[in-house]
Amino acid sequence: MLPKALVEVIESLGMLPGVGPRTAERYAYYLFKSNPKISESIAEALENLHSGVKVCPVTFALINEDEEYSEFYTNPERDKTTVLVVEEPLDIYAIEQTKAYKGTYHVLGGAISPIDGITPDQLHIGELIKRVNNDDVTEVIIATNPSVEGESTALLLEKLLHEQSPNLKLTRLARGLPLGVDLSYADQITLSAALENRTNL
Repeated sequence: MLPKALVEVIESLGMLPGVGPRTAERYAYYLFKSNPKISESIAEALENLHSGVKVCPVTFALINEDEEYSEFYTNPERDKTTVLVVEEPLDIYAIEQTKAYKGTYHVLGGAISPIDGITPDQLHIGELIKRVNNDDVTEVIIATNPSVEGESTALLLEKLLHEQSPNLKLTRLARGLPLGVDLSYADQITLSAALENRTNL
């Protein structure tokens, strides 16, 4: 019923996570009726995406094509002896917005998930262990997501890092109740974490 070119855009947009058929239709129709320069700009940005972005070989953070290493690693103001471990590259930018962390990062590239076929050898765990030795790291902060997969990954990291470097300080981001949330709305996992991580007054 719809023109072929419009259907192709709808199907392409529908491949994105969280975009259902109706949303894809709305996006496609919006692009059609808008200024063609918007579509051209999006198309050009997508065309340059894979050639313009690469991964740092040390931190596995995203970097520009003309960079060799991430500035989170090369910046002399960064403390290389502290490494914060995250699952995905975009997690770094959530931490950076706090302006409260001055160490370096290490991106695992996911979390252990047998259901999804993600095993420990597919993550950048071996590279993390090498960094601990090469950079004389004194503390590793594990900041995996508070999910079953994130917890499993954190436990494995703790085991492997303790085996390799018994004196290494291992910490986790505190978990518990976010500010402004009523107790009655908190789930059991969040409440359990809040109790476990309670602080002295």
